[in-house]
Order: sequence, then C-alpha cells, then structure tokens
Amino acid sequence: MNQPLADRILDSALKLAEQGSWESMHLYEIAEALDITLDQIRQHYPQKDDLVEAWFDRADRAVLQIAPSPEFMQLGEIDRLHYVIMTWFDALASHRRLTRQMLAYKLEFGHVHLQTLGIMRISRTVQWFREAARVESLDLRRIVEEVGTTAIYLISFTCWLYDDSLGSEKTRGFLDRQLRRAERCGKVFARL
Repeated sequence: MNQPLADRILDSALKLAEQGSWESMHLYEIAEALDITLDQIRQHYPQKDDLVEAWFDRADRAVLQIAPSPEFMQLGEIDRLHYVIMTWFDALASHRRLTRQMLAYKLEFGHVHLQTLGIMRISRTVQWFREAARVESLDLRRIVEEVGTTAIYLISFTCWLYDDSLGSEKTRGFLDRQLRRAERCGKVFARL
C-alpha cells in the first residue's frame, strides 16, 4: 500500500531537517526530494508550521491507538496517565532534537500566531491524555485535574526534550514523581 502524500511530505521534512536543522530545511527541498510541486505541499501543509502540527498529531494518534486491555484497565488512574503521556513522548523520540528545534521556532519573537495555536494544541493533547487514560472526574475536580495534568505534562515535556537516558528513564521517573505528588495533593484537598 502506498503511503499517503501528506505522510511522505512529513517524513521527508523530518529526514531533511535531521541533515541540518528545522530552521534550515525549506519546503522547496521537500518538493525536490519527492519530485512534487510546492502546490502539492501547500495542499497538505499551507505553512511550514503545519508540518510541526502534523508531527505532534502523530504523537496524539499514538495515544489514541492505545487499546484498553484488561491489564491497562487494572492499572490505577495515575499509572494509566503515566503510560499515556510516555506513549506520547515515545512517539516523538526518533526526532527529539528536531522536536526541540520545532518548539524553539514556535517560540520565536513575532510568532504569536504559532504560540496561540500551541496553547490550543496543549489543551487538546491533555484532553486526549485524559480520555485515553479513562479519567472520569467531573466539574470542579475535572478543572483542577486538567490544570494539574497540563502543568505536569509541560514540565515533563521540558525534561524529556533534554533527556538522553536510555528509554527516557529520567523522564519516566520524573513524570511518575510529579503524578504521585499531584495524587497526594488531590487526596488532601478532597478531605477539606
């Protein structure tokens, strides 16, 4: 089966950027490598940042493909959330350096439009984490948990971006500690 053109474009972008950097990779290079036109790229990715979004969409899809096996469902909520978030990080692991560069590109001064989209992406990704982990809280508890999960995800993502340990073990441990701390805080607040 042939790989869809959108996936081929993204894979080519990643491959070309690995040879240099995300900043130095140009869309015309992708067109030349795939023997397609810039218009064919534009049809799938109207701007370079859309490739970044597609890269993070792949990680989201990895999370959404987690099958709720009996073993997974027997895990506690915190362990399920840990598994889901690490699945997202693992999906990006093959291009960790590029992922750092993509984020730096988004955070450049003057890229407010990209930063706004990034905030919406964070919210959407956290929602998918909670769904994939089968988190069922409601109302005020849900709101507090979403804020906490977002903070834990972002600080763990920062840790992961620079984690050179085998299998991202440093990040796995860091994430586990943060989730356990949040769980303890939640139990304290529930008693109040």
